[in-house]
Amino acid sequence: MMPDTVSEAGFQQAIVELAYRLGWRVQHSRAIQTRNGRWMTAIQGHNGFPDLVLAHPKHGVLIAELKTARGRLGADQLLWRDALEPHIEYHLWRPSDWDDIVNRLKGTTAT
Repeated sequence: MMPDTVSEAGFQQAIVELAYRLGWRVQHSRAIQTRNGRWMTAIQGHNGFPDLVLAHPKHGVLIAELKTARGRLGADQLLWRDALEPHIEYHLWRPSDWDDIVNRLKGTTAT
């Protein structure tokens, strides 16, 4: 069980560590803070792309947006969800989903 008070960064780190241990390939674009205090991610394309892309040779490919217990999807994140969800396994994961996340990454639940 993951505490609901965990930060999004801590939650993400726990998922990434689990994914590595279970043989998943992991992609995350990390944001940096600029000198003027703004956060930016060096990407080309539309804003709001999900936090993680995970691929496993036996368990498939999935995309996950991570939020804290009270976090909400922004408008750009909703557009990505709506574009991806019909075509690829998409998840909105929160700390309360930890047991389901573990089972999915272990390959013990259906996609």
